[in-house]
Amino acid sequence: MPLIWCAISSHGYGHAAQVVPVLNALAHHVPDLHAVLRTQVPASFFSHRLLLPYTLSPMALDIGCVQDGPLTIDVARTWAEHLRFHRGWNQKLDTEARALREAQPALVLSDISPLAIAAARQAGIRAAAIGSLTWDVILEPYLTQDPAERMAQTEVLDQIRGAYAQTELMVRLAPGLPMPACPLVKDVGPLVQPVTANRTGLRRAVGAAADERVAVVAFGGIPLRALPIERMEAMAGWQCVVSGPVPAGCRRIRSAESVPFPFGVTLVSGDLILTKPGYSTIVEAVRHRTPVVYVRRYNFADEEGLVRYLHRHGRGVELESGAFAKGNWEEAFDRAVRLDLPPEGPPEARGAIDAAALLAEYF
Repeated sequence: MPLIWCAISSHGYGHAAQVVPVLNALAHHVPDLHAVLRTQVPASFFSHRLLLPYTLSPMALDIGCVQDGPLTIDVARTWAEHLRFHRGWNQKLDTEARALREAQPALVLSDISPLAIAAARQAGIRAAAIGSLTWDVILEPYLTQDPAERMAQTEVLDQIRGAYAQTELMVRLAPGLPMPACPLVKDVGPLVQPVTANRTGLRRAVGAAADERVAVVAFGGIPLRALPIERMEAMAGWQCVVSGPVPAGCRRIRSAESVPFPFGVTLVSGDLILTKPGYSTIVEAVRHRTPVVYVRRYNFADEEGLVRYLHRHGRGVELESGAFAKGNWEEAFDRAVRLDLPPEGPPEARGAIDAAALLAEYF
């Protein structure tokens, strides 16, 4: 039975959302493929998305960024967690290499844990990576000015880069960041989920009137701390679908859990998406021609490229973070839905297919 060992970052759901379509496509190339999912992403994420046999093996193999909700990077805590994680690097490396020797996969696929790549090299197993970013590029702008702190942080970056340098192949998903630590980078197109919009079904599920539009509020796997419920309830002409519970008695707000189809379908079935610029949401919005109102963080390295991609191929309006928190959304919503589609349509979304073809060579 061919086995692929997938080390998936648990920093939100975006990394898992990239890996799953690639595995589904790879299964068409490799009969009887089985996947080990080495991650702390919950089992519920994979249950209706991953179509090949798999085993979930919970393990934290990287830190990513520590966030206070989806819009705020806690830089101090991020570095504290990375320093803690890397103090135990050698022990973690031995543990992971031992697990790999026991499992004997044909390939370790990392999105985007550097530890998994280094462990594969130690275990004598081939390793490839996939993603639209690498952690060294994300972390570098957060280096502090204090000399002692900066030295310790630079040592962490050097260890991350040294691990990435051991990968045989980095499959970069468009739109992606530069990846100077990876010796061989091969580019593929945007990666999207194989879903079909169901706009009529979503309107029916939320009870939207004929003169109302539906906005899907989607900020990824790291939950929002709070929503401006009273202001949302006062938004005439809009129904909002949100993740998580909704207070009783709301007329204009519905929980995504109450909609009778997967969230990936819900996301692309509204008239508008309100989000932060994250890979999966932006490429899905562009593919489905759905306008986006986005709230920027301004200190996450891949954000600028995603915003450029959205404005080049789709429709987007920025909402300032203070206006978002206060619930002053109507003007941005109305501007977004009135935007014309750009003359240059979305690029062909072959990311999963082309990535799978590259990875099939390892089997």
